[in-house]
Amino acid sequence: MKEVWDQWDVETKQLFYCNYGDLPYLLSVKVDKYLFRALAQFWNPAYSCFTFGKVDLTPTVEEYTTLLRCPKSQVDKAYSRAACVPPLLKKLMNITGMSEQWVATRIQQKGDSKCVHWKSLRDLVLVHPDVKKRVDVFALGTYGLVVFPKALGHVDEAVSDLFDRLSKGVTPVPAILAETFRSFNTCRKTGEGRFIGCTQLLLAWFHSHFWKVENVSYRVFSDSYSPLEELVATPRRDDISEERWIEILQNLQDEDIEWRAPWLIPDEILYRCGDFD
Repeated sequence: MKEVWDQWDVETKQLFYCNYGDLPYLLSVKVDKYLFRALAQFWNPAYSCFTFGKVDLTPTVEEYTTLLRCPKSQVDKAYSRAACVPPLLKKLMNITGMSEQWVATRIQQKGDSKCVHWKSLRDLVLVHPDVKKRVDVFALGTYGLVVFPKALGHVDEAVSDLFDRLSKGVTPVPAILAETFRSFNTCRKTGEGRFIGCTQLLLAWFHSHFWKVENVSYRVFSDSYSPLEELVATPRRDDISEERWIEILQNLQDEDIEWRAPWLIPDEILYRCGDFD
């Protein structure tokens, strides 16, 4: 996907940013598997949060919304699957602009759900004469492979359900968070399994709260400022073992944590619940 994105001109990239926000930066977020494995061990299924000693912390809707910067999403219109949705064939025809025959030959059955291979979508992105359709298909691939990676190398039908609703202004963020929590809970309770969530976004969120540990500073943000762009451009060590990460996380203190992400735009926030800050 990164190779396809790098081939696009400035105008096409700008169209993507305007329609789908900062998703492309996730393609450049390096997944530190040792950090992620360490993080997973601190997930608390009972409260759906990370518990580091006496410190509890979890991603929020506001934070993920700010990170992704989806300009056409309406924060009060959360996605939920409709009772009656068009079949995958019809949805893909609408998204790709291709014929019924073209789409039908590319739909596959994986387990209990239908999907389409990214290679088919990639080939279409490279040759589609309609720039907007090119952007739409690439965005669908990003959601299927990066944001909701259920079937490796494939875009699952459930992803197309959500993607089909994005044009109505719904925000995908609650669904992204819900899938992250659900997947972590499942992996922790069973002691195994594959994490089906956006690892890149989660790690970007993590680094934003623990920048004091790494002594990383952030620029003052503005309306045009992209936290993900800044995070991607920030050099990070990649030689820290899983054992060392566990040691770091076990010994975190309140003063080591930036409780409010430095890029979070000032707004009304819940700062007290009863007698607790």
